[in-house]
Amino acid sequence: MKRISLFSAILFFSIPSLLYSQDIVYKPMNPFFGGDTFNYQQMLASANAQNSFEEDSGFNFDESSDLDNFADSLNRQLLNSLSQDLYQDQFGDEALTEGTYVFGSLLVEVSPTSGGLSVNILDTSTGEQTQIIIPN
Repeated sequence: MKRISLFSAILFFSIPSLLYSQDIVYKPMNPFFGGDTFNYQQMLASANAQNSFEEDSGFNFDESSDLDNFADSLNRQLLNSLSQDLYQDQFGDEALTEGTYVFGSLLVEVSPTSGGLSVNILDTSTGEQTQIIIPN
């Protein structure tokens, strides 16, 4: 029995001397997260090399002709006049009131909310929906 306890004591004290460990330290590579600032150029070059996206040429700044500008202006004025006529026919001189209104394929729902007056517009032909909130 004494032999086993002596053996276990020797084993208990000799095993830790055979084991060793090291500190594991995390050091980020990216300079924006605390890494070495000299890594910046290498990381940027690597990212650019892996980038498969092509940059657009930018906005198309082709100028419209005077005739195109006139046609666009005329269309805007006609649509504005038409929307004002529809509004006057539907509501008269009064403001928007609660309810649901139908203008062709547009379904307009007017309801009060905590933020003001909510106007939900649904195009039943395409399913597109727009919400306008008119604050108090």
